[in-house]
Amino acid sequence: MSRLRVTPARGQGRDRLYVSLRDGTTVAWYDKDTGRVSVLSGAGRDEVLSALAPYLTGEVTVGPPRVPTPADLDRLSLHPDDDLAPNRPGEALHAELDALRAADSAPSSASPGSLLWRRWRQDPRQAELLAQENIGDRLDRLEGAGWRVLHSIPLPGAARIDHLAIGPAGVLAVRTLPARKRRVGVADPQVRVGRAAPAPHLRWARRAAERASRALAADVRPVLAVVEPARLDALPMPSGVRILRDTEIPALASLGGVLKPADIESLYATARDRHSWLRV
Repeated sequence: MSRLRVTPARGQGRDRLYVSLRDGTTVAWYDKDTGRVSVLSGAGRDEVLSALAPYLTGEVTVGPPRVPTPADLDRLSLHPDDDLAPNRPGEALHAELDALRAADSAPSSASPGSLLWRRWRQDPRQAELLAQENIGDRLDRLEGAGWRVLHSIPLPGAARIDHLAIGPAGVLAVRTLPARKRRVGVADPQVRVGRAAPAPHLRWARRAAERASRALAADVRPVLAVVEPARLDALPMPSGVRILRDTEIPALASLGGVLKPADIESLYATARDRHSWLRV
């Protein structure tokens, strides 16, 4: 597996692909408009071109970067430990499940069907992680429509925002609800999934949006994203919270009229900095 990851970014009149190490350190970028690959220290030319190969079109120029713009300097000045952009969907759940796997002497190596293997596979956090990966993947695909997305944003008190989407239609704090092949009933603020006890998911979604609004000094709308429900009963629709099935996420690409590209980039720069969330 390559140690480099490629992340698309649009803004400031540029359409770029950034190449970074797994810790988030930027080592190169490909400017699609100029056909130029700018390589920093930290990775070799061939390694960068190999990572970018699926995305390159036509002839490209490779070399050291030109004098960086103010936006480039802002991005490169953010310490990797404070940059939330590399977070995967369900980042916190990945850490919890990895710790469980280590404590159980690596259940992934246990024989299928064993008690250890079944206990790990049946942990409810597995379903939560799959749901967050589902929604995260769909949100990430909106980047081509001018959206910027962050995942698993840590908040004081061990709370987290599952996904934050910033785009032409505004800023959305997205809470993920796994419901695979189960009926979901909404009675504001309670939500019942299958035969489980109701839980105040709408209250939690509103609370996350309120905290995000304070952190960003911007209007943030709560969204509850329901993943693979057999049936979704949400009438009347709750006030102030948008409820979407996972399959409805792509439709956000067609919405706009709220934020301009420069506003999106400015809010994204604030949101990706861990320090922005320390007092909300």
